[in-house]
Amino acid sequence: MFSKIRRFWNQFFRKSRKVNNEPLNKASLFVIIVIDIFILINVFTGLNDISRWHISPQQAYPCYSEWDNYRKSTTADKDYEIIHNSLFIVDAFRTRQESYKEVEDRQLGEVSETCLQYAQYQDQINIPQNSQILQNIEQKEREVSQFEQKNQSIRSQYDSTLLDKIAGQSPGQSINTVGAEKAKQELDQNNQKISTLKQEIANLKKKLVATPESINFLDFLQADSNFNPLAANYQKASFWYPSIQFAFQSLFLLPLILIALFVHNFAQRREYGLVSLISWHLLVIFCIPLLLKVFEFLQFGVLFSFLVDIFNTLLGGLLFLISYIYILLIPVLGFAIIQLFQKVILNTKAQAVRRVQNSRCTNCAKKIRPHDTYCPHCGSYQYIECPSCHTLTYKYLSYCHHCGTAQDVTPDI
Repeated sequence: MFSKIRRFWNQFFRKSRKVNNEPLNKASLFVIIVIDIFILINVFTGLNDISRWHISPQQAYPCYSEWDNYRKSTTADKDYEIIHNSLFIVDAFRTRQESYKEVEDRQLGEVSETCLQYAQYQDQINIPQNSQILQNIEQKEREVSQFEQKNQSIRSQYDSTLLDKIAGQSPGQSINTVGAEKAKQELDQNNQKISTLKQEIANLKKKLVATPESINFLDFLQADSNFNPLAANYQKASFWYPSIQFAFQSLFLLPLILIALFVHNFAQRREYGLVSLISWHLLVIFCIPLLLKVFEFLQFGVLFSFLVDIFNTLLGGLLFLISYIYILLIPVLGFAIIQLFQKVILNTKAQAVRRVQNSRCTNCAKKIRPHDTYCPHCGSYQYIECPSCHTLTYKYLSYCHHCGTAQDVTPDI
């Protein structure tokens, strides 16, 4: 296994640095690297764009998170808080329902009808009368905050004023703005005002929650028949979304890989060295993101979720064991990919067959005479000794052309 991997990497780097088995000069290699980087950046940009072509679960169910937080909340003011949030205008020129639905015009998929109905209830709440109540609440909350700040300032000086009084210092010489008696009186007055304002705020909140629009919205939120199907659909969409993204990303990459492979094989057959080199680099660039996305899919896609469910059921949630599976699975998958490359792209045997048929050097692919033992261009030896009949036969070919015995076609790299 390790020898095959070593041969694969040797062939890989040889094909990446040579034209017709001749090394690239530094200037040409620099140009190739710049092109590689530019194309790789654009490939990842295209992958990012196409991965967002299908709407995400958050876009398909935009109300789920807010709705779920409301149902899980245990605060006393949760009804007011969600109505308060509904009164904030997302866009002055569009309703919430329109802003939710707009995503369907740019991407594949549909927004949940339940969320559209949710947005419709929010739009019904967002009327001038309710907005005025909210403004009154916020104004009174600001007043409460101002009184509390004044009290805090007075309390920070209160201990000092007592010391001043004990020491017999005259009020004109004190560094404090108020005396002890006056400070106590002002604190009591401010506390009374704060208490009154808080009661008014509570009444306004009750008034806002008790409006017909708010009641209809809250009834809709509290109905399990609305939320439970929404939650199930959201979880299902979240489960399949990584697989959908991977499918679209593969759809983007596979045509590029097939075109690069076709051009590379065509250039190899015609011995177009520079075209072969460039198409080889493109093939590698297109395969790198695909491999990364395959591994990402294995880590976060349907297979990962399936394994999590199995381990939760059978082993009581020992999820760390999944890491063992991936530690074993990834090398096996990598070995399978290398084998595929060896047979399809880095196939020395197929390359040698074409070169022998065209009277070319099996190493550098340049034209030689049919019976040349060594290539006059690169000095490569063209034959090997057959282990059966001990006569010379073509290098890298599967069978001896004298006795037909199978040959070891392992490249001597």
